[in-house]
Amino acid sequence: MATVDLDAYFHRIGYFGRRERTLDTLRDLQLQHTETIPFENLNPLLGWPVQLDPATLEQKLVRDGRGGYCYEHNLLFRHILEALGYSVVGLAARVLWNAPEGVVRPKTHVLLWVEVAGQTYLADVGFGGQTPTAPLRLEPGVEQSTPHGRFRLLAAGDAYLLEADIHGGWKPLYRFDLREQHMVDYEVANWYVSTHPGSQFVAGLLAARPAPGRRYGLRDNELSIHPLNGPTEKRVLTDAAGLRGVLTDLFRLTLPAEPRLDTILERIAAK
Repeated sequence: MATVDLDAYFHRIGYFGRRERTLDTLRDLQLQHTETIPFENLNPLLGWPVQLDPATLEQKLVRDGRGGYCYEHNLLFRHILEALGYSVVGLAARVLWNAPEGVVRPKTHVLLWVEVAGQTYLADVGFGGQTPTAPLRLEPGVEQSTPHGRFRLLAAGDAYLLEADIHGGWKPLYRFDLREQHMVDYEVANWYVSTHPGSQFVAGLLAARPAPGRRYGLRDNELSIHPLNGPTEKRVLTDAAGLRGVLTDLFRLTLPAEPRLDTILERIAAK
């Protein structure tokens, strides 16, 4: 089990609750983690490595005010939960969200199986714009409410399918099974998605963060604001200053002091 600074993490996400190994604690941590630490891909976009060791995860996501993508979010969250005494198993999923029908994608998403008081839950704090903001019972066929929408699990042979209610219709997010994954599995997949020229994390800018009553999303220079009970608002950002502004204000990112970042943001704004 990795050594992590729980006090620093709790300060980062603004958590001042109890530290008992309960479902309520898990729920509170998942909500506050997702609403505070953004999903973002600046490291792959800049050509920087995405390192998954506990010290780097803590430095980047906790102390430097950055975010990350699924490997960083969920592996950090696993270290936190294990430090609190939860039993956690790492799983992997094939992403179906926005995938053409019939296309088989590799297992490039990480999620967590958490046991609380004899009940199994799925915890996922790193699925971008559709991240569940509460743990989900591993119980197929039951609609489950979270602070940011409804989700459900469906049995799919020896696997499970996670769906989200999007504007009144169920949309698939990812398919997974309960085979335990190890760090070597995550390291290989992480290297692929953070370096392959065809990876969306290398080719364009992505950011997401849920907030009370809404979700924020950024894909390249298009900002989307998704109120929970209203139509989506979209806005195109036309310069690097505008992109910097939403990354720091809406997504709560401390941007790295990298001179090349403005050049990249200008290129993205000109798309």
